[in-house]
Amino acid sequence: MAPILLCLQHTKDLKCATRLLSEKFKKMSEPKKAIVHELGFGGLMHIPPMNMPHKLLKELANSFKLGKSILETSYGSFKVKPKIIEVVLGINASGDLFPDKVSYKNLSEENKLIFRRFQGNTMKKLTDEMMSIGVENEQDWLMFKRIFILYIQMAFLLPSTIIKVSPVHIALIF
Repeated sequence: MAPILLCLQHTKDLKCATRLLSEKFKKMSEPKKAIVHELGFGGLMHIPPMNMPHKLLKELANSFKLGKSILETSYGSFKVKPKIIEVVLGINASGDLFPDKVSYKNLSEENKLIFRRFQGNTMKKLTDEMMSIGVENEQDWLMFKRIFILYIQMAFLLPSTIIKVSPVHIALIF
């Protein structure tokens, strides 16, 4: 249940791709998996591929009270503490995980290039890039990290039916 609640934090139009996530981790090279662990997302490698009906996800989203971190059901209310999510998923669930959009005009020239490189990319393009990029040198290693962060947001942390990278997603790669 904790993986679903993490998905619920910012959207009620969900498409949490746990099956896709599981498949990609199975195909990922060991050096890439090491980078994922270093980023603090190693726990996501153990999430089983679930086929969650969209109606169930919407019901959970409507029942979860974000400000109070409570899931209200017909059986009562359940407190969902960030520590529980951290233990179950092996990721940081405390603090402001999702910063505001990136202001393009406030970025350096180098970061503007990065912003333009990813803005509007589709989930498919990110997935293909993430699986095909090498991590032999520092530049590719850093690019893999950025691609993975965008991918994991779109597939799991900030899922929606919109399949393009937006400024909300890009904020975390800087």
